[in-house]
Amino acid sequence: MSVRQGILVLLAEQGMHVSQLKAEFEARTGGAWPVNIGQVFTTLQRLERDGLVEKVPHQGAAEPERFRATAAGAAEASAWWSRPVERGAPARDELAIKLALAVTARGVDVQAVVQAQRTETMRALHDYTRLKMGGRPAAATERTAPAARGADAEPAEPVRATAPPPASAHGGSDELAWSLVLDHLVFATEAEVRWLDHVETRVARAAAEQRPDGTPSGAGRTASAQGADAAPPPSTGPAGPSGAGATPAAPTGAGDAWSAR
Repeated sequence: MSVRQGILVLLAEQGMHVSQLKAEFEARTGGAWPVNIGQVFTTLQRLERDGLVEKVPHQGAAEPERFRATAAGAAEASAWWSRPVERGAPARDELAIKLALAVTARGVDVQAVVQAQRTETMRALHDYTRLKMGGRPAAATERTAPAARGADAEPAEPVRATAPPPASAHGGSDELAWSLVLDHLVFATEAEVRWLDHVETRVARAAAEQRPDGTPSGAGRTASAQGADAAPPPSTGPAGPSGAGATPAAPTGAGDAWSAR
């Protein structure tokens, strides 16, 4: 929904054609999530179908087709600002799914999977940190940011670890947008590193608690507690339970050993 809502709020500000929308969306979001012309055009068609945008009458034959928000579209854009992003359903995260399957699959070295991912995540964090410090990565790379792997119906676009895009008419606001997006990527990547450390610790602990036959080391403890480790039940005699003033009954088969006491 992010691209759809983003395009709608841009059109609520002013009418634009497809190329303008692409450039404005990328400039206003710090260039972190690029969109292609086809995606913008398809989104416009859906918004038009839903009655949220409409075509602007042509001013001339050479002018590109422009779109603008309808009254319903402007109302929806305004409502989007005040509506929080829903976090109820967990996002489909490829890494979380991969590790969840790895710990239940036979023959998978989970520690190796975690280490390989940690190396990649740390490399991404290094790139983002260099950008934060005003530098440029050794080579421009594209990867999907940890926080960008969500449940959007739209195909996930790679996050570009490059310098910020050229400024648009909004001037310093574009630099602020870029900085905020970069902060988000840094925080999300740092969180992923901490989670990987947690996964590694949990997996190692689970392996240490596992019996050779594959059952948890705590299995069977209840049965053993009822055996040799269990306290003997109170013996009873003619006068009832052994206690103050009660003489315990001799166990069956105790014979002379009991009498010797």
